[in-house]
Amino acid sequence: MSEDKGQVAEFAALGRAASLAVIGGTTLGVLLVINQLFNLHAFGLVLIDGRYLYLLGGLFLAISFLVFRINGAKVGKPSILDWVLAVCALAVTGYLVAMAQKNLSGGWEYAAPEQAQYAAYVFFALVLEATRRAGGHVLFGIVLLFAFYPTFASHVPDPFSGFQSTISEAVSYHVYSAESSFGIPMKAFGGVVIGFILFGAVLQHTGGGKFFNDLALALVGGYRGGAAKVSIFASGFMGSMSGSVISNVLTTGAVSIPAMKRTGFSARTAAATEACASTGGVLMPPIMGATAFVMASFLSRPYVEIALAATIPSILFYFGLFAQIDSYSARRGLKGMARADLPRLRETLREGWLYVGVFAVLIFMLVVLRRETSAPFYATALLLIINQALPSHRMSLRQFGGMLIGVGQGLAELTAILLGVGLIVGSFSATGLAGTLVNELVFMAGDNTFVLLLMGALTAFIFGMGMTVTACYIFLAVVLAPALEQGGLNQLAVHLFILYWGMVSYITPPVALGAFAASTMAGENAIRTGFEAMRLGGVIYIAPFFFVLNPALIGQAPAWEVMTALSSALVGVAAISMALQGHISLVGPIRSGAPGLGLRVLLFAGGLLLAVPESAVLGVGYADSAALGLLLCALPLTLAYLDRRRLGIVA
Repeated sequence: MSEDKGQVAEFAALGRAASLAVIGGTTLGVLLVINQLFNLHAFGLVLIDGRYLYLLGGLFLAISFLVFRINGAKVGKPSILDWVLAVCALAVTGYLVAMAQKNLSGGWEYAAPEQAQYAAYVFFALVLEATRRAGGHVLFGIVLLFAFYPTFASHVPDPFSGFQSTISEAVSYHVYSAESSFGIPMKAFGGVVIGFILFGAVLQHTGGGKFFNDLALALVGGYRGGAAKVSIFASGFMGSMSGSVISNVLTTGAVSIPAMKRTGFSARTAAATEACASTGGVLMPPIMGATAFVMASFLSRPYVEIALAATIPSILFYFGLFAQIDSYSARRGLKGMARADLPRLRETLREGWLYVGVFAVLIFMLVVLRRETSAPFYATALLLIINQALPSHRMSLRQFGGMLIGVGQGLAELTAILLGVGLIVGSFSATGLAGTLVNELVFMAGDNTFVLLLMGALTAFIFGMGMTVTACYIFLAVVLAPALEQGGLNQLAVHLFILYWGMVSYITPPVALGAFAASTMAGENAIRTGFEAMRLGGVIYIAPFFFVLNPALIGQAPAWEVMTALSSALVGVAAISMALQGHISLVGPIRSGAPGLGLRVLLFAGGLLLAVPESAVLGVGYADSAALGLLLCALPLTLAYLDRRRLGIVA
């Protein structure tokens, strides 16, 4: 399998010693998590939460220095310096673990003894270096600024002024408190995130990627624009599991982008489609990546509530992307892939039934049993047992080791970033800024909720350009979310709004990492691909306003209201998508030139009104909004139908 070959290559690239260290550390970390979450008390080991998080965080912090080189690359063997930093991380972690009880009883976050302060300085410096390597220089710069913010907070003008600390007090607070590096982000990681990351990695390395791609080919490959529709389905499936836009693009894009180009898609559209589909995967239940679990911890809600609330917005995003691809294909007269080149659905399901079965078990445990902490471990164990029982999927010992390296790399990267981003959260807590900034933001918006939303969207987009999705979300959940909630908006809708707008930078120039990665694979100009991705993924910019203004679109309403809102929103999203493409599927083309532009504007505006049929904030009701939306759509629909009949073209 290609996934296995890639992991074997990584095994060789790290070198034998580093590979064995990563495998051993990852295995130890996973066993530690299982022992803690399942209360196994193996060898009489019972850990308080603080000691557990120190041990888990320090272990993967050490691994991060073996995985990432000093320039941030994952290529090459660790240097002597990397080994020294890894050993230092383990040594200082040992001290933190040994002193965890004294820390808890003595309040070291406010009054650490001298020896503990020295240990805090070392751990603090290691966290900053690991964040630089794993998160890049932009994230490192932001973390560095906010990490030291408590030392000069009183000298900053309002509204950003806060309580000031000495550097020793600030560093001790960051390391020993439960509000900074080992606060909510790491608690979420040690509680539920690690299990789902493990499940996603194992699923990918046991042939899950090939199965989902074949399933998508069998389902939609034969329809017009089939190659692009396959990309939407396959990337949605894989992105939901991996939680990484870039790795999703590189994994599924290697197959989907050439297939799209062969069937008539321009290189630009092929790359943009893959970028949008991969970006949406991170927003799609049942897994959604690490950020959703951090959100569950922030809101003190079961993860299943977050996943259910995200279901309708993700449906709207993918439906909008699907509608655009269908319109694009109809406008250019593209055909589906040849049936002879497509796998048969029955054979695909027969060969990949284990993935369907494992997913069914996972979803049953999440939704029915509400066992989100243990569910991914049971699903992973079941997947490995079935995988090893089938000769066609069975992994060798070397391939299994390569898979563990892949898991360790992912966990080490996330740990380094979460420990660093925790410093930002800790600084807001230490200075008291988290509470005062909320009132200042509300005052700046003049109590206008819509203005506050626009400010929030712009802020999330800017921070999303320099941070990972999880880092961006954590920062804005502390700073911005309370202000939006104070403006009268639904709490869960606000947090999903921040998540969505933190994601748009993956397809929006000048950063557009997802689009740029796809453009390289397609051999197309990066910036032009980014702008094409903005058009194809246009719904991602608008959908957050839909559900934050109308919570029925995240299931926060009676069932009849949710169904009404969803039905109307689907029609609205279809209208918006077809307006962006200039062709109405099943009806006909929209005229070109200035008259056509006017018709597209009418169709777009009508779609907006249909997608937000009711909003207490805007004072809009179902009947008025829907009636006006249909009225605006009537003229473009009628003229497109008449033009199709007159020209005799396919709709």
